[in-house]
Formats: sequence, structure tokens, C-alpha cells
Amino acid sequence: MTIKPHIKTFLDLFPIAIFFVAYKVFGIITATFAIIITTLISLAIIYLLEKRIAMAPLVTGVIVTIFGGLTIWFNNEMFLKLKPTIVNLIFAAILLGGYFIKKGLIKHVLGAAFNLSEENWRILSLRWGIFFLAMALLNEYVWRNYPTDIWVDFKVFGLISITMIFAITQSPFIVKHQISEENPDKTES
Repeated sequence: MTIKPHIKTFLDLFPIAIFFVAYKVFGIITATFAIIITTLISLAIIYLLEKRIAMAPLVTGVIVTIFGGLTIWFNNEMFLKLKPTIVNLIFAAILLGGYFIKKGLIKHVLGAAFNLSEENWRILSLRWGIFFLAMALLNEYVWRNYPTDIWVDFKVFGLISITMIFAITQSPFIVKHQISEENPDKTES
């Protein structure tokens, strides 16, 4: 069974929304506990419905649990603030590594939605790899230079908004290089 896109979006955004509310009401430690629990619940629901969990949410879930657990255990928010950096660096390393070994690894995430040539999957992987690297650096800058209130707003609203804008900016490339069903031999347009 495939989860409907609006339900998938809800399951992806639910933990971060709960984190934001819990932070504003109770503080960072309670919010950290809340994001761990809601992330694990979301992953469990996805697994129950689809009988599988995609690699990106699984990696994110594991890192949320580890770094969130460290935040709670040591009562030190630095661990939670490092989580977006670590996740983005992992995704950047995978995509950029794939690019350099001539594999468009982002195809494993988006391949069901789009039909591109291997070269165009590589180009898209390079773009997303650089994007994730930039996001890791941006997170480092924000959490190290601004108070936690600003970092939480940045994490909840900034990271999501920037990612959505970047994804939209990739649409013209995808549309231009989409291989049509009628002409499967097309590799470029």
C-alpha cells in the first residue's frame, strides 16, 4: 500500500510541528523528547501502511533518536542543534559520493516520480548534494551565532522553506529532461 501524498506530508511534518509547540510551551528538553516520540510514531505508521521505510526518513529517525537522546541524557541542547548538520552532511556525502562514482543516487528517492537519463540523475544528485552541504553549513552558522529561540524558528520554518524553494527550482530541469513514455529512447531534450 502506498501512502497518499497529503498523509505522507502530514507524517513528515507532524514531529517538527509538535517539537515547535512543545519548545514554545515547555522548553528544549521536553521538545526534544516530543520530537523523538513523534518521529518514531510517524515511522511506525509509515511502516504499518507501506511495509517499508524509505532510507532518508529512516536515517533521519535514527539520528533524531541518537542526538535527541544525547540532548536529554546530558541536558545539553548542542546535540540536538548538531542533528540537522549531521543529517545534511550524510545526505550530501551519499549524493556527492554517488556523483563522483558516476551514480545518480537521488534516483532511489525520486525515481518513482520521474523518468530521467542516468546522466541527468547524476546532475540532480550533484545539485542536491551541494544543497545539503550548504544546509549543513547554514545550520552550523545559525546555531553557533544565534540564541536557541532563533535556531528553533530557523529549524522549523527556515530549513523547511529553503528546502521547498530549492525543490521547486529543480522543477524546470526535471521537466526539461523528463523522458516521455511515448519516446523512451530520449535521453536529452
